[in-house]
Amino acid sequence: MKLIAATVLAAAAAASVLITSSPDSGRAEVGDASPIFGVHIPTGYRQWELIAPAQEAEPLNELRAVLGNAVAIKAYRDQILPFPDGTILAKLAWKHIQSPDFEPASIPGAATTVQIMVKDSKKYPATGGWGFGRFIDGKPADEAQHKTCFACHEARLKARDYVFTRYAR
Repeated sequence: MKLIAATVLAAAAAASVLITSSPDSGRAEVGDASPIFGVHIPTGYRQWELIAPAQEAEPLNELRAVLGNAVAIKAYRDQILPFPDGTILAKLAWKHIQSPDFEPASIPGAATTVQIMVKDSKKYPATGGWGFGRFIDGKPADEAQHKTCFACHEARLKARDYVFTRYAR
């Protein structure tokens, strides 16, 4: 009986490790944490589903893709606002350049940033429940850049739980 109990506990522990580090969970983290919020880049985020592409005009001149973990995707599909705790959004950005192969087309150039938003209403109550991370070449941007994150979202998007990106259906 003790052997069965130990085996069940070991299996549960192993499943917990797999769930925690799976690409969908967004819980496993890599690299240095962002200042102020302590947000990391989640492992496996590039395997998340696309929420929407975007193009940012001057001065940034970027192409962007916003990805979401399973919690985010479910919230978008079910039109749930505010987003539930556990939602993680990842915005990837590249310089916008003209395609050398097809003149009217734009293609991604050099990568510029990876930006992460993590919904945890208990951890981030002062910023609408969101923690922010901005990373350049895998390293967190400085504290001054992180101080502008919520101010920009708050000024424009309170009714949409501070999230710019709309779901591309």
